[in-house]
Amino acid sequence: MAKADQNRQNSVPNARPLGFRPLYAQVKHQLLQRLLDKTWMPGDVLPSEQHLAGELGVSQGTVRKALDELTDENIVVRRQGRGTFVAEHTEKRALFQYFMLSPDEGKKDENHFPQSQLLSLESGPATHRERAALDLPANEQVWRLERNRSFQTAPLIAEKIVLPRPLFEGLDEITPLPNNLYGLFDQNFGQSIVRAGEKLKAVAVEESHAKRLGCAVGTPVLRIDRIAYAMSGRAVEWRISYSLTDNFHYMSNLK
Repeated sequence: MAKADQNRQNSVPNARPLGFRPLYAQVKHQLLQRLLDKTWMPGDVLPSEQHLAGELGVSQGTVRKALDELTDENIVVRRQGRGTFVAEHTEKRALFQYFMLSPDEGKKDENHFPQSQLLSLESGPATHRERAALDLPANEQVWRLERNRSFQTAPLIAEKIVLPRPLFEGLDEITPLPNNLYGLFDQNFGQSIVRAGEKLKAVAVEESHAKRLGCAVGTPVLRIDRIAYAMSGRAVEWRISYSLTDNFHYMSNLK
């Protein structure tokens, strides 16, 4: 711990000991805990760096480094001249961050979310594969949601989503389900998706998905296998999508 930060912390009567990790990481942990505790809600502006530094008994630079990491992880958003805000899952954010299919012609920022048609929503005990994907205990109940997604009325994606039911109790009472499910998870269930891991593979479409996509059995499609993680670090969604790629491609920006 830097001596200046140590002196600041010692001078603040109510500051909690921050332990032996790098100081910015300890500050980040405390800020993240406040987000998990809903001290700050999606869309809320955070106190200034100066205020947080004084409250935590650290330097403003230490707070800034912690906020930099939270910004890189899409947990907070900095807006020039306005402050730092808790990230919201707006349709625009979800489109750019989590919907990676883009028309072969045209720019991604000209697109809109594909339209969704809910086919089924049911619950039951998690299968072995579902437990493994979401790291669930034995006998955990899950929601299974199937929907078709289309772009300008043309079928594009056949999708299946698995969610731990205890985290999303009451999902079946929400009608209609929106296109932007991550916004719903955030606002209604307190599960803010901050990152996702995907595996992609070209496969020959099977009969059940071919019917949903309006294509012939054996047509090449892109299978996208995604695990999405909440702010707590827990895996909260397993999503498998089968996408036609005749007029679309998967776009990934590496940085």
